[in-house]
Amino acid sequence: MNDLPRNCSFDEADWRIMARCWFPVARVEDVCAGPVGAVLLDQPLVAYKTASGIVVADDLCPHRGVPLSMGAQDGEAGIRCTYHGLRFGAGGKCDHVPANPEMYIPDRLHLKTYPAVQKYGLVWTRLRPPLETDDAALHDIPHMPHWGEADFQQIICPPIDIGGFAGRQVEGFLDVAHFGFVHLGTFGDPENTRVPSYVPVKNNVGFSVDYRSTVANYPIGAPAKAPEGFIWLRHFEVHLPFTASITVHFPDDGRLVVMNCASPMSSRMTRMFAPIARNFDLHIPVEAVHEFNRRVFEEDRRVVEAQKPEYLPLDPTLEAHIAADRSSFAYRKGLRDMGFSPIFAA
Repeated sequence: MNDLPRNCSFDEADWRIMARCWFPVARVEDVCAGPVGAVLLDQPLVAYKTASGIVVADDLCPHRGVPLSMGAQDGEAGIRCTYHGLRFGAGGKCDHVPANPEMYIPDRLHLKTYPAVQKYGLVWTRLRPPLETDDAALHDIPHMPHWGEADFQQIICPPIDIGGFAGRQVEGFLDVAHFGFVHLGTFGDPENTRVPSYVPVKNNVGFSVDYRSTVANYPIGAPAKAPEGFIWLRHFEVHLPFTASITVHFPDDGRLVVMNCASPMSSRMTRMFAPIARNFDLHIPVEAVHEFNRRVFEEDRRVVEAQKPEYLPLDPTLEAHIAADRSSFAYRKGLRDMGFSPIFAA
């Protein structure tokens, strides 16, 4: 049975692996303001709120095929289609047909829905249930360090759309050799580009890395300075296939956590969500944090969108490598072990 999305841009076997994984599709605050359209793995979705929680469903009214994301929120009752006003509530059930309010509503008028979980200020879903043979931890929602802890501020940045494959974006997030070349407008130091040795450590959801260097994480021009000789620790945690977090250890026990959640809209388009937790500089307006992180990810986006080939080559013979690529090697090996094809999302 071919139940893939219309015009699916992925290899079928790869799509089925990814469809069993959790991905964010919207910020909770945006859904609370009105219905939000999204695309995950080429499948158009809509997220809307009801009194009993958020619903994620196919973005298509089953009556005459108009996207429900064009509709409007009907209080806590659900969402109304913009064409004929049909209302869909909890569980995606159609509960009101304005043209025929007394009619019996058949099952064909109900929406196809997907699981919806709120975590880190995001709405997460998956398109297919896991197989009995799937690893439970790998197919759970990724862990974010320090989220919800009392001393940590929680910030959910607006999403950024990237015209590239999610695997390329995540690999760039893990790359420690590009700071002094790509991030010259934010925190990179062109005079400090040497990459000290580091070793990824495999675990049951991917791997972790402790990377130590003298490259500071303060914004360029910021008055704050680290003590002389301070060694910055950047702790990466990777949850395959497309989520990673970095915990930066600042002076005076400061911690900054940025979670990179790459949601594959298609094989050529990624929506990147970035929850942040930090226990210092809490006086700085949230909008300033949004703006700085947008600039950082925009610097990365320019490179990711230009990379060729557009796919992520999992066969190590297809690209050249350097010693600083240890995280990239671990990442690609982890994806190969999940069963993805050597030319991933070509």
